[in-house]
Amino acid sequence: MAKRGPYEKGEAKRGEILHAALEIFAAEGYRGTSLRKVAARCSLSLPGLMHYFDSKEDLLTQVLRMRDETARARHRELTGPESYREIIREGSRTPGLVELFVSMAAAASDPGHPAHEHFAERYPAIRERIAAYLRRRMDEGAIRSDIPAERLAVLLVAIADGVQLQWLIDRSTDMEQPVDDMMRLLALRPDTT
Repeated sequence: MAKRGPYEKGEAKRGEILHAALEIFAAEGYRGTSLRKVAARCSLSLPGLMHYFDSKEDLLTQVLRMRDETARARHRELTGPESYREIIREGSRTPGLVELFVSMAAAASDPGHPAHEHFAERYPAIRERIAAYLRRRMDEGAIRSDIPAERLAVLLVAIADGVQLQWLIDRSTDMEQPVDDMMRLLALRPDTT
């Protein structure tokens, strides 16, 4: 068995930190979680934890990247409204990650913010996945095609992001219904998926 060098050990510790942060933020919330708690879970001091990241914002950005990667692994292909609903349900079960997402998305409008690149890559990729699904449904004649799939994808992402923000303020807001309503408005015939 090959020896693990400092780089591999550092990457393993970084991964451990990110997994711990993801779990803690999901369970306890973005605002309610201190990085000291994450450090303690990983048997590190706060300066020891920050040794692995450029800044607090960099660590938080990497937590979001991990959240997105694990979600993509669970939902390999957007197969229809039900898989989209499940992604939304996951958000309602992890309000701290929704809060982190919304906060970091707003901060990422600054091109110098560590999350800027993540969101600049994330949104086009998500819109393309949704547009591909919509094009398939258009080709099947199941949804209207007078608005290009790419523009509809922008609308669906805007609905999902907007309803998350509303849900953070009022937890009685149904995050699934706006997506269902939009799909119903687009449907030429009922979706059987």
